[in-house]
Amino acid sequence: MSHHNLNILSIILFLSVSSVAMAGRYGGWAAINDINDTHVKEIADFAVIEHNKQSGDNLKLESIIKGETQVVSGTNYRLVLTASDGSAAKKYVAAVFEKPWEHYRNLTSFDPALY
Repeated sequence: MSHHNLNILSIILFLSVSSVAMAGRYGGWAAINDINDTHVKEIADFAVIEHNKQSGDNLKLESIIKGETQVVSGTNYRLVLTASDGSAAKKYVAAVFEKPWEHYRNLTSFDPALY
């Protein structure tokens, strides 16, 4: 293999590895390290309030168990939380899409956790 072909092959390999590494950062889900962060709490509060508006429920956020984010053309949040309506707290999985530069948030799902 010529020196020129080796250089081209090296560049292609580098670009392939770089794009795989970047896929984990952009588009892939990443764990939220600090679930006590005030912004994460705002997202969880928003999810419960929006769920209540849409469903007529009267849930109150109890705690955030864990969460993940996904960077797309904004940020998707997937949070596992506990909420209660005055009786026993139950686990839910809430998904919220946010574009903070547009002051936009949307509850995309709010379902009982199956685990």
